[in-house]
Amino acid sequence: MSVRAWPTELRFSKSKRALGVAFDDGAAFSIPYKTLRLESPSAEVQGHGSGPKPPPPVISDDLGVEKADPVGRYAVRIFFTDGHSSGLFTWAYLRELGEKQAAG
Repeated sequence: MSVRAWPTELRFSKSKRALGVAFDDGAAFSIPYKTLRLESPSAEVQGHGSGPKPPPPVISDDLGVEKADPVGRYAVRIFFTDGHSSGLFTWAYLRELGEKQAAG
């Protein structure tokens, strides 16, 4: 994985319920909204410190994205239709999620 790869496109597809992300090294991925929500880097989803990870949230099949805001030059905050918005998805984390999704 190229740590220095920058995203060249973030495309939120309402019909596919997925985020398409392309990087400047040519890699491109489609990450379902449900995966993004389940893997949110927020403490609410990942847990606090070294404690146990909380149970995964129950996520509706019709989960959507209301909006997304850039955070500096390193991340995006995604606002999901279920009200969750506390996770900051760094470019490296989106790349990691995309690679996991592509691997199956």
